[in-house]
Amino acid sequence: MATEETYLDRVLTMEVGRCTEAAAVAASTMIGRGDKEGADEAAVSALRTAFNKLEMDGTVVIGEGERDEAPMLYIGEKVGTGQGPKIDIALDPLEGTTLTAKAMANALAVVAMAQGGTLLHSPDVYMDKIACGPGYPDGVIDLDAAIEDNIDALAKHKGVAASEITLCILDRDRHEPLITGARRMGARVFLIPDGDVAGVFHTTEASTGIDMYVGQGGAPEGVLAAAALRCVGGQMQGRLVFRNDDERGRAERAGIKDLDRKYSLSDLASGDVIFAATGVTNGTMLDGVKWEPGYVSTHTVVMRSKTGTVRYIRAQTRR
Repeated sequence: MATEETYLDRVLTMEVGRCTEAAAVAASTMIGRGDKEGADEAAVSALRTAFNKLEMDGTVVIGEGERDEAPMLYIGEKVGTGQGPKIDIALDPLEGTTLTAKAMANALAVVAMAQGGTLLHSPDVYMDKIACGPGYPDGVIDLDAAIEDNIDALAKHKGVAASEITLCILDRDRHEPLITGARRMGARVFLIPDGDVAGVFHTTEASTGIDMYVGQGGAPEGVLAAAALRCVGGQMQGRLVFRNDDERGRAERAGIKDLDRKYSLSDLASGDVIFAATGVTNGTMLDGVKWEPGYVSTHTVVMRSKTGTVRYIRAQTRR
C-alpha cells in the first residue's frame, strides 16, 4: 500500500491538477450568467466526482462549511475510495463565485492536500491575515505591527523605497484604516473585490508586482493560501476573528483551545503539502477556461512544499 509520501509524489504530477481542472471547467459554464450559487454547485459536484476516483482515505478539513450548511464537500466529509493513505484536503471548488457570475477576473478552483493531521482544521469564521512572498528573512512582517511598520520593513529588506511596495487588500469598508495607512506611506494599493486566496497567491510570483497581502478574510481561505506559500517559502501570519458565541463554538468544536492565538505559516500548513489551482476566469497568474471548437483548454499551477517545485500546466481536453 502506498504511503502518504509516495502517494503525494504521484498526486503532485497528475491527480490534484486534474481535480481542479474538472471543477474549473464545470464552473466555467456559468461565467457571466449571474448565478453564483449555480456556479458553485457545478464546481462542487465536479470536484467531488474527481476526488472519489482517487485511491485515498481523504478527509475534507477545509470545505464548503459544516455538514448542516453544505450538502457536499462539507468539513469532515470523507472522499476517495477509502482505500489508501490518510490525506487531509483543503478546498475551495470556486474561489470567486461572484467573480464568475459577473465574468470578472481571478476566479479559481483551488485544492490543497497534505499528510493527515498537518493542515489546521479551521472553523468557518474570519481571520486577520498578513502575507508576503519568498526571499525575506523570517519575521519581516508581523500581524500585530502597524501597516506603516510592515511596509517599512519590507521595503528595507527589498532595498527599495516604501513607495515601491504594492499591497493587495480586499475592497471592504473594514480595511479603510489599512488602505489609508498604506497610501500615507506612498505605497501602492491593489484592491480586489473578492478572492483572498488569489490575493495571497499573488505574492508568490514576482511578475504580479504584489509584495504583501493584508486584511481580514475567511479563515478556511487562509489555510488554503498558507498551503500555497509553504510551497514557495513565503511568510504568513493569521489570527481567528469571532463575531459571536456561535462562531466561538465552531472553533471549540474544531478542537481549537486558544482563541487568540497568532498562527504562523507552519501552524496553518505543515508537513508535505501540495497545492493546485486552475483558472476559471482570466487572471493575473492563470488564464481562464477556454471553450474551443472540439476541445476545452485549461491553465493550472501545481506546487509542492517538499521540493519547492512549481509546475504550470496547459491542457487541452476533447469535448
